Amino acid sequence: MRSPSTVLVTGGAGFIGSHTCVELLDHGYELIVIDDHSNSAPSVLDRVRRIAGRFTGAVYELDVRDRNALSAVFDRHTIDAVIHFAARKAVGESMRMPAAYYDTNVGGTTALVHAMREHGVSRLVFSSSCSLYGDAAAMPLTERSPARPTNPYAASKWICERILADVCRLTPGLRVLSLRYFNPVGAHPSGLLGEDPHGRPANLMPCLAQVAIGRLDRVDVYGDDYDTADGTAVRDYLHVMDVAEAHRVALDHVGDGTGFRAYNLGTGEGSSVLQVIEAFRAASGRPVPYRVVGRRPGDVPALVADATAVARDWGWRPTRDLAAMCRDAWRFQQLNPYGYPPDDQNDHPRPARHPQGKE
Repeated sequence: MRSPSTVLVTGGAGFIGSHTCVELLDHGYELIVIDDHSNSAPSVLDRVRRIAGRFTGAVYELDVRDRNALSAVFDRHTIDAVIHFAARKAVGESMRMPAAYYDTNVGGTTALVHAMREHGVSRLVFSSSCSLYGDAAAMPLTERSPARPTNPYAASKWICERILADVCRLTPGLRVLSLRYFNPVGAHPSGLLGEDPHGRPANLMPCLAQVAIGRLDRVDVYGDDYDTADGTAVRDYLHVMDVAEAHRVALDHVGDGTGFRAYNLGTGEGSSVLQVIEAFRAASGRPVPYRVVGRRPGDVPALVADATAVARDWGWRPTRDLAAMCRDAWRFQQLNPYGYPPDDQNDHPRPARHPQGKE
């Protein structure tokens, strides 16, 4: 039985981060959570504790790019490993705000690497994206497929991977696992945790949920003239609980070797936008009207992951299908029709805004 260790989770109140925090707490880890709540709610961490039955560690409200504040967190705690989620993540937004995406995603990663090296922390699991493969010539995508990012979001993830690989070459003993995935969807089966984006959703599943609940009138389908079976874009959707589990399993394997290693996460099966809409209609029992609009800049026809490497090396495979993804996402939306309520924050772990030195 592995003895508990302490993991720093950046972006731990976000969609994937919060589900991963539950997974880690369920398996005996202690947590240090960093989040600036630019796209999350502080009350999420109370729900994490309610599901897990405990929350051991600390919470800091800060921007991961703030090197002084970040270094103070490392000063205060003995950290055994880091999982790095904190990032901007919307393809369409990245086309309008490229500088902001490079600043947050690349700047946050370099600040974190500096803090880790200064404090002797050698294990990192990096939340990457299969979108870095871009408009690939062949499917499914393996880890050997060339990177061809078509938008600033994907490019920022590729740049971060290159930085991490370079740092690993110059830092003996540094171990980095990069998990490449896209389209994490669904929610915790309890309905307490789910995807609650600020503003109009940029991703398909939360948009479907908000249409079904009546918050939005319709879903926009960005193009129906792709070279796919029904003309709409095809993606490899992955249940967020499977993604969370994979990050926890990665902690068990980050020490298997030194240097930088990348793994794809996925089901190996693509679903088109229209197929996902129909699956959500079936799960919710509600009409989900949509309209076809022009293609979104930076999108590609299909992205489907070959995840045989992670299955071979770790024995890990996703276990939840598209029906479960839609069912769990709908349950969260039903229980939280307007997302996390503002008054749902009476008892969440209190964030420390400015950590100062060791305790």
